[in-house]
Amino acid sequence: MDIQEFDCIALAKEYDSRHPGEILKLALESFDNLAISFSGAEDVVLVDMAVKLKADVQVFSLDTGRLHAETYRLLEQVREHYKLRLEILYPDANALEKLVREKGLFSFYKDTHKECCGIRKVMPLRRKLNTLDAWVTGQRKDQSPDTRAAVPVVEEDAAFSSADHRLIKFNPLSNWSSAQVWQYIRDNDVPFNELHNKGFVSIGCEPCSRAILPNQHEREGRWWWEEATRKECGLHAANLDNDK
Repeated sequence: MDIQEFDCIALAKEYDSRHPGEILKLALESFDNLAISFSGAEDVVLVDMAVKLKADVQVFSLDTGRLHAETYRLLEQVREHYKLRLEILYPDANALEKLVREKGLFSFYKDTHKECCGIRKVMPLRRKLNTLDAWVTGQRKDQSPDTRAAVPVVEEDAAFSSADHRLIKFNPLSNWSSAQVWQYIRDNDVPFNELHNKGFVSIGCEPCSRAILPNQHEREGRWWWEEATRKECGLHAANLDNDK
């Protein structure tokens, strides 16, 4: 399909109530140059669904250098379980060394997490997305009370598209709840991060993630020292601003 003719708005409406598997099927049939971004429980659900449709699906993950040991074990478990050639992306060494040299290892507690996430996550992600026509994420509307309430199942990626590179973004789990995600994980024996058994719900870098108490919202375990309206790392922020 010609990417310039791909009608995100019409397809978002058409597929809004469809099962995530159908949205993934649309993505895989529409674009050969497509990859799934994998980091959390939702993403492994998407990988599980995708490999049943296409065995050689492209999957990548961001290694920020600050992940939990349990997360590294999950990466390897997923690679072996699904027989994937999992691509790991790393931050630019020069940019990272400069940040740490000038501001130390924990500047995000004072300056907010934006700069650190920009170097460790957004920059390597941008490099990867510049090589793709489309990507798939595990975003859900109920993940954040302030920033993800209007995530469409299909959209043009406002954060990473440019005048000469249109990028399509699929969010097949947009309308699923956390309960539905975990029901799928249990029903299909999907690998998941050991930290979920220790009270962690939303898992990112080790210094910026913590377990939550019963009845707390899942995003309260991320960047807990900041306001709820700022709890995005930059991977989806421009799209979310567009959707509001």
